Amino acid sequence: MRVLIVGSLGGQLYAATKIAMDRGAKVVQVDTVAQATAHLRAGRGADLVMVDVALDIGALAAANKAERITVPLVACGVNVRPEDAAAAIRAGAKEYIPLPPDADLIAAVLAAVADDDRPMIARDPAMRTVIELADRIAPSEASVLITGESGSGKEVMARYLHAKSKRSARPFVSVNCAAIPDNLLESELFGHEKGAFTGAVARRVGKFEEADGGTLLLDEISEMDSRLQAKLLRALQEREIDRVGGSKPVKVDIRVIATSNRDLRQAVREGSFREDLLFRLNVVNLALPPLRERPADIMALAEFFGRKYAAANGLAERPIAETARMQLLARPWPGNVRELENTMHRAVLLAGGDEIGPDAIRMPDGSSFTGAGDGAARHAAEAAEAVNRNLVGRTVAEVEQDLILDTLDHCLGNRTHAANILGISIRTLRNKLKLYNEQGISVPMPGESRVSAA
Repeated sequence: MRVLIVGSLGGQLYAATKIAMDRGAKVVQVDTVAQATAHLRAGRGADLVMVDVALDIGALAAANKAERITVPLVACGVNVRPEDAAAAIRAGAKEYIPLPPDADLIAAVLAAVADDDRPMIARDPAMRTVIELADRIAPSEASVLITGESGSGKEVMARYLHAKSKRSARPFVSVNCAAIPDNLLESELFGHEKGAFTGAVARRVGKFEEADGGTLLLDEISEMDSRLQAKLLRALQEREIDRVGGSKPVKVDIRVIATSNRDLRQAVREGSFREDLLFRLNVVNLALPPLRERPADIMALAEFFGRKYAAANGLAERPIAETARMQLLARPWPGNVRELENTMHRAVLLAGGDEIGPDAIRMPDGSSFTGAGDGAARHAAEAAEAVNRNLVGRTVAEVEQDLILDTLDHCLGNRTHAANILGISIRTLRNKLKLYNEQGISVPMPGESRVSAA
C-alpha cells in the first residue's frame, strides 16, 4: 500500500504518517499540488493520496484526470467546517478525514482503498490443486495466464502469486485492458513524452515503468487491440518499452501476469488475438474453476464474508443457520465468488436474531433466494424459445440484434456473461448495445430483463 501525503495536514503530518506506516503503508510526502502531480506523473505511484484540505484539491483532481492518472483522493484537515469538507468532496475527494487523526479511521480508509482483505480461501480439492501449482511457480520469473469465469477470483490469484514471489517487496500494478479505450491504453501502459499528442503537457511514465522490479497484471488481456498486442509482445521479448513519442527504448524489469475470462485459443482461431503473444504469456496457465465446481469453498467463503462485513458495519458476528447454508449450497452461483460476496454482505445487513437465517439470504432486489430461481428458469425458457423463431425473410442485422438482446435477457443484463455466451468481446457487445440505445431500442440494465423491466 503506497500513500502520498500532500501538504502539512494542519500540523498533523507526523501523526498521520506514523499511523499509516504502522498499518504497513509506504508513505511519501510532498508540499504542493504541483509536486504531487509530478510524483504521480513520474510513475512513482500511489494507491491513496491524502491531501490537506487547505490546498486546491480541484486542481489536483483535474490534473490527474488530464494525465489519466487514477488514484483516490482523501481530504484531511483540522477543525474544518462542514461546508469546507463538502466542498472538498465536490472537488474530487472520495472521503474526508478530520484531524488529529483517529487510528481506526485511517486504518479503515487504507483497508477500503487497498482492499487487501481478500485471502486465498481454498478448501475444495479442485481449488487446492490450483493453489499447489501456484505455490510451485510463484517464486519463478515465468509469465502466468490466469483464466476463469468473471468473478472467480483471478485478480486475487494474481495478488497471491505476487505475494509469494521474489518480487513481493516491489510494486504490484494492475491495468484493466477492457476498461481503458484503445486510444488511451498505449499511453497508460507505455507512457508518453511531452508533446507526443494533444494534451501531453509533460512526460508521463506508464504502468510498465511504474511496476519496474515488481509485477504487472494485465487484466482481461483479450480485449487489447491487435496493434497493441504487437507492441506488448516486443516488450515481453526484449524487456524494454517505447514511450509514445519517445526516441529510445526504456529497459524494464517486470513479471507479467495476464487474466482472461475468454478462451484465448478460440480468439487466436478467430484472428482477434496473436498466437505468438499467447505462447509468450501462457508459460503457465492457472485455470480457476467456477464456484459451482468447488462446492467445499462455498461455505468457507460465506463464513469469511460474514465475518468481514459484520466487522465493516460494526455488527456482531453471527453464525449461518443450517437452512441458510442449504440455500447457499443449492445455488449454481453464475456470478461466482463476487456474487457470493455481495449476497453475504446483504445477508449481514438484513439478518435479525442470533443467526443469519434464510430470510436474510436474498437477491439484490430483495426477492426470495431459491437456488437457480424460477425467474432464471423462465428467462432461460424465453431465450430458448427465441432461438426457434422463424428466421426466413429477416436480415442478418435483425437476427443478430434479437440474439444479442435475448442472450442479455437470459443473463439478466450481465454484459460479461452475455459476451461469453455469444463468443464476442465485451467491447464489441457494448458497442452493439450503444447502437441499439441510439436507435431507441430497449436494452436491459444489469439485474434486469426486458420482461421484468416492462
